[in-house]
Amino acid sequence: MDLQPAPTTDDAFWADVDRHVVRYAPSFTPAIVERAAGSTLYTSDGRELLDFTSGQMSAILGHSHPAIVATLREAAGTLDHLFSGMISRPVAELSRRLAASLPDPLEKVLLLSTGAESNEAAIRMAKLVTGKYEVVSFSRSWHGMTLGAAGATYSAARPGYGPPPPGNFAIPTPDAYRPDVVGPDGELDWRRQLDLGFAMVDAQSAGSLAACIVEPVLSSAGVVVPPPGYLAALRQKCDERGMLLIFDEAQTGLCRTGEWYAFEHDGVVPDIITLSKTLGAGLPLAAMITSAEIEAAAYERGFLFFTTHVSDPLVASVGNTVLDVLEQDDILARVRTRGAQLRAGLLELHDRHEVVGDVRGRGLLMGLELVLDRATKASSPDLGVAITERCLQLGLHMNVVQLREMGGTFRIAPALTATEQEIALGLERLDQAIGEVAPAFTG
Repeated sequence: MDLQPAPTTDDAFWADVDRHVVRYAPSFTPAIVERAAGSTLYTSDGRELLDFTSGQMSAILGHSHPAIVATLREAAGTLDHLFSGMISRPVAELSRRLAASLPDPLEKVLLLSTGAESNEAAIRMAKLVTGKYEVVSFSRSWHGMTLGAAGATYSAARPGYGPPPPGNFAIPTPDAYRPDVVGPDGELDWRRQLDLGFAMVDAQSAGSLAACIVEPVLSSAGVVVPPPGYLAALRQKCDERGMLLIFDEAQTGLCRTGEWYAFEHDGVVPDIITLSKTLGAGLPLAAMITSAEIEAAAYERGFLFFTTHVSDPLVASVGNTVLDVLEQDDILARVRTRGAQLRAGLLELHDRHEVVGDVRGRGLLMGLELVLDRATKASSPDLGVAITERCLQLGLHMNVVQLREMGGTFRIAPALTATEQEIALGLERLDQAIGEVAPAFTG
């Protein structure tokens, strides 16, 4: 048995990856990141990459933020992990502060590790409280890879994994750029689409509708923002059927969209909200938050969600520091300013490049959809891949989402601490990449 470190050359690294790392996605980014600071990734071959995805849309304060580093050092030396039945001061403090950041009646908090886990807890609680088991979500949803969350996920491939949990139903994604139900003007008729979606749900339901789980901005669907009024109408559909409404704010929570929570843009309060990515600023921290009434009903019915890292103190300390920085540095105002800069720059790219079909999103979560032809909206997955590769060569890390129903869409999510110069540089490199690559696809 040889447990010694391997040679540190890049070739040896990739050889180890090929031999020992499970391929959990179609491919790995061809770069070895040795360290990161702020919005910059530093690779083994001496290159600097501007990170326009905040890691996995999580590092909202940038990489290695001094306040987060200081908290990690202190917490690791004092209180890192406890028996799951023990509650520490950082956990109680973060729970109180999250409750204070949310509108009534959301005030009871469960701290976990990942977004899938928090969605799993939310779905499990909704089923227990309602005494029902059916769950509704969008046709291009992503809520995680654990059983209940995966059952409510439709943007990932489902064949080959056996039967999903019974009682999962999809309703159409309200994509205004690629409408499936249109009015006389050719625009998305979202009210009729929503009515048709729930008519199909009602036709298939066994009379046991427990919950509807949606993202207020659908990230993995290509950064789709539901039309104004949609979430309020969805709330009404849930209320009419005795369903709980769950908002998955893994990517949109904590200032990302220009409000503390994305649902605040629509004035609709859910029964349960889930947080993850942004809450830990890159560390594994998630939360499920609900009302005292729902929590009490769940407790009376014996709610159980006992995991190894529930209520871990170290990451709770990090969560408190994230809230400190967001408040003290007035990050919300910064997001609104930098978000306006990013949107304006992307709209300029739309004016300049025919392959940019649509620009959409909120704050510092923006989508740029690529097409081969604006009139037909025809697309090619190769176009997005080629532009992504050229961006990387130019020193810009981008993420492109590709689904059957749509063209490739860049999910653009810089750190909330990104500077005016960094936003401008990212736009400049994206502009160059599109300009150099697109002609080969459009003739």
